[in-house]
Formats: sequence, structure tokens, C-alpha cells
Amino acid sequence: MTTIAIIGAGQGLGLAVARRFAREGFAVALIARHRGRVDELAATLQSEGITAAGFVADVRDRPSLVRSLEQATSELGPIDVLQYSPLPAKEFMRPVLETVADDLVGPVEFSIYGPATAAHQVLPGMRTLGRGTMLFVNGASAVRPRDGVTGTAVAFAGESAYAQLLHEALAPEKIHVGQLIIPLGIGGGDPAHEPEALADTLWRMHAEQGEFRVYAKPLD
Repeated sequence: MTTIAIIGAGQGLGLAVARRFAREGFAVALIARHRGRVDELAATLQSEGITAAGFVADVRDRPSLVRSLEQATSELGPIDVLQYSPLPAKEFMRPVLETVADDLVGPVEFSIYGPATAAHQVLPGMRTLGRGTMLFVNGASAVRPRDGVTGTAVAFAGESAYAQLLHEALAPEKIHVGQLIIPLGIGGGDPAHEPEALADTLWRMHAEQGEFRVYAKPLD
């Protein structure tokens, strides 16, 4: 069965993406730090007739991330689509003059080491399938640094560069890498930023395999 692995799955975007891809025949691997959360999400999807299972990992703990992806593959089948969209911690978001070198360790582990670990874990399976998609979800600070969220802005920029390099390197192998920029955050009343609309956008990015970077809404 074709599988999507959602790293950072939650009640908003994660659940919407799970339902959107499930409509296209995907099984869903839900990956997050808390067992109760992923089990609840999986139970919700299972009650709707969707093949889904929860797996526990902290993206800053690379061995746990590898284990969760291995377990997902073993239980649900090869991962055809990877979505990396965990929410950054509040402590990553400080003004630049209050941010010292040690404050950047967490964001870099979260937004650079985590994506690199996940990408290299799923890549062999995608190569075996002869297809695949990796989707990275970020806020506007990934492309427009903003004071007040320094750790996230710096690390998101690194994630953006890494993902774009993957996009260029893997395109000849029919493995698509894309980045969705959500300028205003998820929800909040803007129709383009509601979870279901974002899930549709992510589906199109997978199905159409077009440009690397897509914006939920143009930056002002």
C-alpha cells in the first residue's frame, strides 16, 4: 500500500493532510512526540475507514526518528510521500540581540538535522519504488528573516537550502522535493491558510511535481 508519513502530525494540518491523501488511497503514518496524540489521531482516522497508525519520535532525537520511520515502513508499507511539518518550540523565537550561539542548537537540530535524517531514511525506499515526494512546510521566516523569531528564521533558512538542493539532485530520479511556505500561520480565518486548503495545496504539489517552492498566499 502507498504510504504518507507525516512528521509533526497534529489535529490541524496533520489530520487534514491525512484525510486528503487517504482519499487518494494512501495509508497514513502519524509521527509525533506524544504517544497519546498519535494514537488518538490514528483512532480518529481508523473510525473513518482510513488505514492509519501512530509512531513516536522527537525530531531532535535522530535515532528515534529513524526508528519511527522504520516501524512505519514495516507496518504500513514503503513511504511514497514524506511530510516534514513539526511546529517549532516557542523558545526558538527570540530577538536577534538576545540570541546567543547555544540558543541556535535546538533550532538547527529541529529544522536541519531532523529533515536530513528523515530524508535519508526514506530515500532508499523511494528509489526502489522509482518515485516519491518529500514535502517541507515552513513559515514566512524561511524566506524572509524576521527579528523576534531568530532561531527559527536561521534554522528555517538552512532547511530551505537543504530542501532546494535535494529538489535539484533528486529531480532526475523522479523524486520530487517541495516546500510550502505558509505566511500567516495555519488557520486564523484566511481561507488559503485553513488546514483543508493547505492539505489540498500539498496534494497538488505531490501530484503535479512542479516548482520547488509554493506559497499558500503571496508575501506582502
